[in-house]
Amino acid sequence: MHLYKTIADLRQAISSQRKNGLSIGLVPTMGALHAGHLSLIDASKAQNDLTVCSIFVNPTQFNNPDDLARYPHTLEADCALLEAAGCDLVFAPSVEEIYPTSPVLTFHFGELETVMEGAFRPGHFNGVGLVVSKLFNIVQPDRAYFGQKDLQQVAVVKRLVRDLSFPLELIRMPIVREEDGLAMSSRNRNLTPDERQQALELYRALSKAQEVLQTGGTIEAAKTAINEHFRAHPAFRLEYFEIANADTLQPVDQLQAPGTTALCIAAHLGKTRLIDNLIL
Repeated sequence: MHLYKTIADLRQAISSQRKNGLSIGLVPTMGALHAGHLSLIDASKAQNDLTVCSIFVNPTQFNNPDDLARYPHTLEADCALLEAAGCDLVFAPSVEEIYPTSPVLTFHFGELETVMEGAFRPGHFNGVGLVVSKLFNIVQPDRAYFGQKDLQQVAVVKRLVRDLSFPLELIRMPIVREEDGLAMSSRNRNLTPDERQQALELYRALSKAQEVLQTGGTIEAAKTAINEHFRAHPAFRLEYFEIANADTLQPVDQLQAPGTTALCIAAHLGKTRLIDNLIL
């Protein structure tokens, strides 16, 4: 495995491989890797000749400076995991390498900006659009892999690929969970041991809403169940719970066809913001 920290060096390495007709998979990450990230690496390795993993904590997608400051940086440990997983190239640039000057270009993703993450994290998806566009241009992958846990981000990147005609296949991979059901997340490292146990209530709440819907309950009944659940767990500050189309992320008023309804939730526990979702 090779580690590159400059765009020029990475492009040169990829160019020499591309001349041999090799297909390239890209796994964009912000580091602090876990088994969920490694599942993306495994998928890329299965479908491509060469797998590139980027590790870059992108400042333009953080609308909360404290969140950016607390985001874990674990490059050495990440590289060890990637090497063991068989990743071929790692791109770990500095902020100055990606943003030599302050970017003035802005993205707006229409209705995706008005719901859930878009509504509660203004400017977040502009930052996602900036960095993902840069990575797609730098690596020029045949396929790019994103996790379902950031479901709305997947919708944003899908819009980016479509509107800017990036010649690649976007692949969404399922959420990887701990044995007790907690969705794997780099931010889980910020939880205290007590908060780590309490964090299970996020998945339990989603499962409760799923049961309501799949036994004939209404959207409103599912939302009521969620609100009642968190009233019994006051350590959480529920930010949103939405039932939406899994592709557009726009709210729905009834359960859709199998595989197209998403239950999406975000809540604060202590100093950590957690998100999760289920697709029915």
